Amino acid sequence: MKNKKKIVLIIIIVLCLLIVFGSVTFLVLKNVNENKTNNEYRQIATSVGIDAAESLPSENVTESADSQISEMPTPDIDTDSNVSPVNFSSLTSQNSDIYSWIYIPGTNVNYPVCQSYIDDNYYLDHDVYGNYSFAGAIYSQVCNKRDFTDKVTVLYGHNMANGSMFATLHRFADNNFFESHDKIYIYTSDRKLTYKVVSAFVYDDRHIMNSFDFSKDDQFQSYLDTIKNPRSVSKNVRSNIDLSLNDKIITLSTCLNSGDGRYLVNGVLINNEAIER
Repeated sequence: MKNKKKIVLIIIIVLCLLIVFGSVTFLVLKNVNENKTNNEYRQIATSVGIDAAESLPSENVTESADSQISEMPTPDIDTDSNVSPVNFSSLTSQNSDIYSWIYIPGTNVNYPVCQSYIDDNYYLDHDVYGNYSFAGAIYSQVCNKRDFTDKVTVLYGHNMANGSMFATLHRFADNNFFESHDKIYIYTSDRKLTYKVVSAFVYDDRHIMNSFDFSKDDQFQSYLDTIKNPRSVSKNVRSNIDLSLNDKIITLSTCLNSGDGRYLVNGVLINNEAIER
């Protein structure tokens, strides 16, 4: 009987050690993968003419997405310029799935945007080079046109613990940050789209493009009502902005820090201008 108890105890200890070893190995590999991805995004940003030194977290960053706003870096893009900050010829030569660039002042969001015609969720776990990556890429799905002419365009990005990808969208949960940061910029090969941030709030995890038929005015209006009057405890809304059926909306979607659901930042198109390449 004693021998059986010893054997059981040994098995339990071995299993515990294996679990600990597996967990540590996973975390190490995850950290290495995230650092590799950050370096790759720095390289691609630099290669297309954007100074990424301040726009992407360093390899040492371990703070969560809800760290102090005053410590956030400021990406180096001149949003007043009518010259594109992005060399799209260089971008598309590296990956034809890259079709735009997103930049949000005051956050780490300064990335290429991808869309796969083959697999809608490909960039959920692949970087812009097509390599497997925990961080993935910023992406849209084929239900959205690449020229942002849809009534609603949804972009997805991970909420990474090191502050990369869409993690710093959560800064819009802070009212002071929300009030002082109101623009989202999208660059395509020949256009600069400027969006005014309307709201930011916690939402459920439904697939927005599948849940609403935006070709129908009543359903589009329902979504506009949701944006303007979200049923969420955690929300910030610009009450002085009126939305109409003629508006173009961008919704940025990322995970919550814990639990189910999504955190959404919504903007309305206020300027669509041609830019020089």
